[in-house]
Amino acid sequence: MHTPTPSPHADFVDQSRTAFSKGYAAIFGTVLIWSTPSLFMFYLNRYYDPYSQNFYRYSIACLAVLPFAFFSFERKGARLDRSLFLACFIVALPNVVHQLTQVMALFYMGPGVYAIFMRSTVIMTAVLALIFFPEERWIIRQWQFQLGTLLGMLGAIGVLWFQPSREAGHIPLVGLATAFAAALCWALYGVLVKRPSAALGSVRSFGVISFMTSILLLPLTLAFGEIATPLHVGSDVNLILVISAFTCISLAHVLYYVAIRELGVALSQTLQLLCPLFALALSAWLFGERLTTPQLWSAGLLLLGAFLAMRVKPMRTAEAAEAL
Repeated sequence: MHTPTPSPHADFVDQSRTAFSKGYAAIFGTVLIWSTPSLFMFYLNRYYDPYSQNFYRYSIACLAVLPFAFFSFERKGARLDRSLFLACFIVALPNVVHQLTQVMALFYMGPGVYAIFMRSTVIMTAVLALIFFPEERWIIRQWQFQLGTLLGMLGAIGVLWFQPSREAGHIPLVGLATAFAAALCWALYGVLVKRPSAALGSVRSFGVISFMTSILLLPLTLAFGEIATPLHVGSDVNLILVISAFTCISLAHVLYYVAIRELGVALSQTLQLLCPLFALALSAWLFGERLTTPQLWSAGLLLLGAFLAMRVKPMRTAEAAEAL
């Protein structure tokens, strides 16, 4: 009896569906985890300066991931040569700036409001992806993506604009500039990490980048921070720092790299428009942060934008689109 041989087209479709399922699982994992970093940092700001907080968080994250960085499932990646080492170093530079500015921004706004404003990275990433990666331009041309990112941006701006500072009036310009720098560097990080992550694998690439980030943060901490902070705070504070490092940096970054590899940069960033919803709920519960009525309407726009963006049908490359 003759058994039909599966066609190459059917195999390609099955592989694509498996990859996209893996990508969606990874990105929704990051959505859940990355709803909490601003809460951790807002709490740790009471005890750690921005430099020492980031140095210790990234050092712990690096140590947590290094034992897994060269397991057999990652060995199929490329060898870490000079060009890939340089690519990882270039990724680490905006990452350092982002880590420092996001902690500083939380001195001017609450964790929920900051989490919403950080979704402005969606449009920044889309523009950068358009410049760097021709294979992702078809995503940006879809009307769901365009309308979703537009509504998400309007919602993020509205939440920030209608947020009074802790004293009176709107958030000061220095706070806005700091938050904008954090968002821009995060978008740049998300774009630049695509190539080394694809070549080295998710775990290996993060191991290298986290190591470089820690090395770059060390002299800044020695010059401007307090390196001995862990010795002067309680064990409960240090435990929270360790938990935030392991979950929000180690685990979440590896999942984010997987999502970028399977779904692309622009779509991976857009789906994170959901993060502020969880962050706002947790911040209201833990720190009593509340939104005004205009902020609630703005948050509704953001949610609608996220829903539209999720309706984009992903495809790994323009060649794959033609194949189907």
